[in-house]
Amino acid sequence: MNESVTSNTASKILANMSGLIPELELLYKDIHAHPELSMHETRTATIAADRLRKAGYDVTTEVGKTGVVGLLRNGEGATVMLRADMDALPIAEATGLAYASAVKGTDDAGNVVLVGHMCGHDMHVAWLIGAATLMSQARMAWKGTLLVVFQPGEETAQGAQAMIDDGLLKRFPTPDVILGQHVMVGPAGTVAGSAGAITSAADSLQIRLFGRGAHGSMPQASIDPIVMAAAVVLRLQTIVSREIAANDAAVITVGVLQAGTKENVIPDEAIIKLNVRTFDPGVRMHVLAAIERIVNAEATASGAPRNPEITQLDHYPLNVNDEEASNRIAGAFRSYFSGDRVKHTGPAPASEDFGCFGTSWHVPSVFWFVGGTDPKIYYEAKEEGKLNDLPVNHSPKFAPVLHPTIETGVEALVVGALAWLA
Repeated sequence: MNESVTSNTASKILANMSGLIPELELLYKDIHAHPELSMHETRTATIAADRLRKAGYDVTTEVGKTGVVGLLRNGEGATVMLRADMDALPIAEATGLAYASAVKGTDDAGNVVLVGHMCGHDMHVAWLIGAATLMSQARMAWKGTLLVVFQPGEETAQGAQAMIDDGLLKRFPTPDVILGQHVMVGPAGTVAGSAGAITSAADSLQIRLFGRGAHGSMPQASIDPIVMAAAVVLRLQTIVSREIAANDAAVITVGVLQAGTKENVIPDEAIIKLNVRTFDPGVRMHVLAAIERIVNAEATASGAPRNPEITQLDHYPLNVNDEEASNRIAGAFRSYFSGDRVKHTGPAPASEDFGCFGTSWHVPSVFWFVGGTDPKIYYEAKEEGKLNDLPVNHSPKFAPVLHPTIETGVEALVVGALAWLA
């Protein structure tokens, strides 16, 4: 597709964006203030479905429980799928925004938790509604089929597979390409991506260690699972530092260590929950095998009465951008955006289930990032060497600046789709 044609067509379609932005801002604030936990996004899904119907799409709801699919056929041409995730996190928001969430929800374990859109999926929903609306309003400018997917449960790695298991691949046209994007720390107004691996594979594990409880004054009568767990946690850190080559990448993070209820009681067991991020299948297999080896060895060294139990909590696949499709997207972006707004980035250690769609359909997919940080704040932090001080996704203080983040995300989806549909 000629990049100048794509840019010219995008300019025509996006000419109507300024009139839509106030509505999208209100929509974003509303969704931000009413977050919903993974696989429970009923209110958000209803909003998305209503907006798509209003824009003239054929709409199917409850795909994979709460997923929404909109289909707009507009003559002969390619089929492009655009995807946004909808779910929020069990995190208490601390942004201080006037539209901050005070919502409580019940998680799958039955716990009442505060809920917040601290990963930016509310922005993703607003972007996709905006792009879908503008594409519908300007049907004379493009040809083909637009498949718009609002996905549940990204934060728990459930949603994409749930939609696939619910017949997504058989119920809707096979796309020629699948496109998605994510708001991240970075100067607002910019887009960034690259061919190849773009987000990491992720594995979350629970390790249950068994000991023998006793009174705190009589440790000789116990097999202390807390000491066992502490040894495991420390030894796990040596996998990356001593078993993974310096030119490979892996991260092991222990996020939960639970044991006991009273200071003078040695408990029977301890729980460790950890997360692994990798960019290479071979490295992933080595890390997972090393974790199992270390856990079992420490239990044996402690004289544990039972073998540890290692349970996988969730898995995100490695998300790989198709090279040819990525180059097409990059060319379209460079043609439409000014040069300083298009950045090249290496793979991010964050993880996504977006790649499940392309893998299952056996079609190319491309995923990129949109900056959401006030440019002045970002560049000042960079100059001072304090980029790590900026609130990142999943921080209680993560809050993308509204403008030009809303505009840029809508532009990127429209320009990306038109690389096949113009």
